[in-house]
Amino acid sequence: MLNHLSVQDFVIVDRIELEFDRGFTVLTGETGAGKSILVDALALVLGERGDAGMVRVGRERAEVLAEFDVSGVPGVRDWLEENEFVGDPGVCLVRRVIEAGGRSRGFVNGRQATQQQLRALGEFLVDIHGQHAHQSLLRPEAERDLLDGYAGTHDLGARTTAAYRRWQELHRRRLDGEKNAEAFAAERERLEWQASELKTLNFGPDEWRELLAEHGRLSNAASLMEGAQFGLELLSEGSAACLPQLGGLTSRLGSLSEHDPALKEILDMLEPAEIQLQEAAYALRHYLQRLDLDPERLRQCEERLSAVHSAARKYRTVPEELPQLLAEWETRLQELGGGGDGEALRQQEEAARSDYLALAQKLSAGRNKAAVEISGKVSAAMQDLAMAGGRFQVELAPLAEGGAFGLEQVEFLVAAHPGLPARPLARVASGGELSRISLAIQVVTSRVSLVPTLVFDEVDVGIGGGVAEIVGQMLKRLGAERQVLCITHLPQVAALGDHHWQVAKISRDGAVVSRISVLEGVARVEEVARMLGGVDITETTRSHAAEMLGLS
Repeated sequence: MLNHLSVQDFVIVDRIELEFDRGFTVLTGETGAGKSILVDALALVLGERGDAGMVRVGRERAEVLAEFDVSGVPGVRDWLEENEFVGDPGVCLVRRVIEAGGRSRGFVNGRQATQQQLRALGEFLVDIHGQHAHQSLLRPEAERDLLDGYAGTHDLGARTTAAYRRWQELHRRRLDGEKNAEAFAAERERLEWQASELKTLNFGPDEWRELLAEHGRLSNAASLMEGAQFGLELLSEGSAACLPQLGGLTSRLGSLSEHDPALKEILDMLEPAEIQLQEAAYALRHYLQRLDLDPERLRQCEERLSAVHSAARKYRTVPEELPQLLAEWETRLQELGGGGDGEALRQQEEAARSDYLALAQKLSAGRNKAAVEISGKVSAAMQDLAMAGGRFQVELAPLAEGGAFGLEQVEFLVAAHPGLPARPLARVASGGELSRISLAIQVVTSRVSLVPTLVFDEVDVGIGGGVAEIVGQMLKRLGAERQVLCITHLPQVAALGDHHWQVAKISRDGAVVSRISVLEGVARVEEVARMLGGVDITETTRSHAAEMLGLS
């Protein structure tokens, strides 16, 4: 739900900080006081278009910041993660800035966001009903989601969509196969021959490095042997070998160190050197024993290198990439199939179609039952909302071949007055009627709607008396389940609010600014009395207002 809203230098608002509660909140005030500015600011931060005219005169920018509690809102956490907007657990901060020059910037949890992203996030959080705001019920997908939510068929709808996509993929593959059968056959034949050649080569991923190392060793065996023999003679086997001379030196210095202990330090350096040289001589001797002059193995190694080089040149790659190339060819061969799989693919397609139809028909049955219930309940509610004889209908228009979302298109139709044809909800002319119909739909479907905050902008236009009280009671019931904000000019609606805010214009420093006050007690009685009696408020009016508020 909406926890906090900060508005700065927006139209006639200099700065307002608002803390929101659960339940039903009413906003009242005289005409022109700026009641709808709050709704406009909320719509702006949630992705509506902004322009320079929204910036307060003489200021550089307008800024709106909204804080939402999203801990209980389905889908929001996943959306934030997918768009890399994750912030503190359970909290979402949304900010919108409009520059005086018209530039607009949006932010979600401190990270810059596009207008489209703000609008997508807003659809999870707030639904604004009225003439001046975005309205989710005017979107076909929202109407379908609402119906599926009421019917309890969301999961079934998702399975139907997955089955449809599987069917369509197999259908596409079959058509592609039939259309390109000759080309696919030629490609398959070529790949089979090429893959067979590389399989015969039997060239593994690690072989190239090992082959190069072995060839280098075999081709330079004579030089390696000569070098190792030279080192061995220099160390221990030649007439002037250093190890015997070093041994004689250490022996002589050892006997002399008895007369001068200073020679002991020199011996301590020479003795490890002698040990290291002996180890080197042993290692060289072992190396010579293992070193092999094998012309036949060298010839085999060179033939193998030549065969690999030849295959790499033929397929225009480097030797190291030949195993990967073979893997790619084998994958493509699997995609192309075995050449005689047209009938198998057709059978798979038909099975997928049957799966889809079974799910879609079950989905249609659930939707039909829910459509009848919603149509009847909303139509009944309309009779109490100054639309006597009006009717609401959830139409399920059949789709000849079905679609990703089922066998029918869902559309909400309404006839606000008797004798009028039912038309799509989006084409209802009167904003007040649209708002009241939306209110009826929300009340009927409140248990399944997922949006936690509902805003109604003057849903009571054109009504009064008992109908106004019914609207207020509907909003209050809705507020028991979700957060509801309503701008109203009717005292019957205002008196039923759990919380009451008053919007007023004041003059300060030669400029008009909007102020919002929380009303309680006497102040609330005075505001309801003003709504009842206009300019001249009598004690009788105040008594009536107190009675409506249940304070008398």
